[in-house]
Amino acid sequence: MSVQIPSPTSVEDLRFLVIDNQGLVHDVISSALFDMGIKHVSNAHNAYHAKRLCEKIHFDFVLLAFNVSHDKDGFHLFEELKHLNYINETTTVIFLSAETSPELVNCIVELQPDDFWVKPLKRVSIESRLSYLLQTRYKLHKMLYCMQIGEYATAMYYAERQLQDATLTDFHPRIKRLIGECLIQLSDFERAESYYRELLQSMDHAWVHIGLAKSLLRQDALEEAQLLVDDLLNRADTRFLTYDLLAQYFIEKEQFELAYEQIKQASKLAPRNIERNKRLCDLARLTHDKVGQLVAVQNMAKFAKNSIHDSPQLALNVVRSTIDLASSLGSTESHNYIVKAESHLEELAKQSHMQVELGEQLTVTKARVLCLKNDKRGAESIMSSIPANSKGMSMDDNLDKMKAFHELGMKEHCISILAQLRKQIEGDTFSSQVVDEYLKQESIERTEIQFTAKELKHMATVNYKENRLQPAYNNLRQALTIAPKDKQIALSLLKVANQLRLQAPLTPPQIKVVTRAAKLLTRERLSPTQRQKCDQYVEALGIDLTSKDDEDTSALLKSTR
Repeated sequence: MSVQIPSPTSVEDLRFLVIDNQGLVHDVISSALFDMGIKHVSNAHNAYHAKRLCEKIHFDFVLLAFNVSHDKDGFHLFEELKHLNYINETTTVIFLSAETSPELVNCIVELQPDDFWVKPLKRVSIESRLSYLLQTRYKLHKMLYCMQIGEYATAMYYAERQLQDATLTDFHPRIKRLIGECLIQLSDFERAESYYRELLQSMDHAWVHIGLAKSLLRQDALEEAQLLVDDLLNRADTRFLTYDLLAQYFIEKEQFELAYEQIKQASKLAPRNIERNKRLCDLARLTHDKVGQLVAVQNMAKFAKNSIHDSPQLALNVVRSTIDLASSLGSTESHNYIVKAESHLEELAKQSHMQVELGEQLTVTKARVLCLKNDKRGAESIMSSIPANSKGMSMDDNLDKMKAFHELGMKEHCISILAQLRKQIEGDTFSSQVVDEYLKQESIERTEIQFTAKELKHMATVNYKENRLQPAYNNLRQALTIAPKDKQIALSLLKVANQLRLQAPLTPPQIKVVTRAAKLLTRERLSPTQRQKCDQYVEALGIDLTSKDDEDTSALLKSTR
């Protein structure tokens, strides 16, 4: 083998760190470790102390309690230690917790620790589990090292040899799991499928089923994947992993509506993951779910508190999403959200550190609030000092600035910021798929459409009353482009189109637009009066509601709803 594999650290030289706020836990674990011949054991009672120790010492084992301190939980501390490279691929991580709720377990499983111990801890159990983890570290050292450095073919070579060793029988499930992961990493999906099918003959572990589902999806074998996915979503131990798997699959296929539905379910089952909430927010924004977008940023602000993800911008993003939601609603519905946005913005502005860190961003957001209140003169006044150049700004900052300029009719500024945003997302795999698609929408909405959905609805009402049907239709068509899930816009569009057909047959582009509006209404909950009107319009217009969209993913769509 060409890979140079270093010798593992001896038991006597291993360094352990126990992070827990309970002294009894430290005593029980330390005593067990010393009796097992482990000499280097450090204890930390809070996150601050743990980080200070990690600055000085590289630890081979980290035992981390979920409720480690009042200011930071174990989930966030684990993320921070990984970010700082105090925990890396060579570190054995053990989570400790007295809580075993499904949400917590899902969050911990997602972090992929080497083990999870439920408190109160028993001496016999500690010694047994540690003995197993130590043996794993030493007996599977060559295979694990090769996986850590990305030498998957070499890792499989060692793994297959170890499966022939009768003395390693207790480790065979772990070895078999790693072989499957290597096949997936090597993109050998056909072989991975055969491998997982064979394992299912003798093993019912969640990872075997997930591995088979992943290998089938990678080959686009949807008919075979359908039954498996349906079964996995009914199993408590595979439900969360399956939703996450499906979300990634649909993103890769650019089926963003379907991806959004899956990632929403995954986020409910494991709500603490900030990166997933970020993807959830991006997909909500792409699919024009303003309520979902607001919920996602609220969760980010909540769960990021005291973590490495915490920042003043998260609080500002809650205000921005509140404004986005308010701008999509009618005057009466939007009032409460405008009041909330204005109140939260005033609170942020009162904090001196916020003014220092978010000065320009606060000004832009204030201008958007003034636009919502129909004070465009006031908004123009404060935006006059804001440059269109957005270098060094975050994507959220640039999006908000672009929206402010658009709401003031400053088209050139919008186009300039859009060009800069496209450069910002280059090289980001997720953004290149989801955010790039969103920016394409923004390009259409901000360059071809000069008004907000709210303004377009008002214009359509005036034109309809004056019997200017074609302008009213054009207003509503543009409004539906900006707000494709707005039931009232869709219903009004069908109403106007029904009047237009009495003057002349609808054109193919018009038929396409009204069909899309009708399909939206068939999926939404309507009042009895709205439903009756919708049915009347659909029948009069002769709309064909037979869907031909997403044919290649229809099986998975059926099973995941």
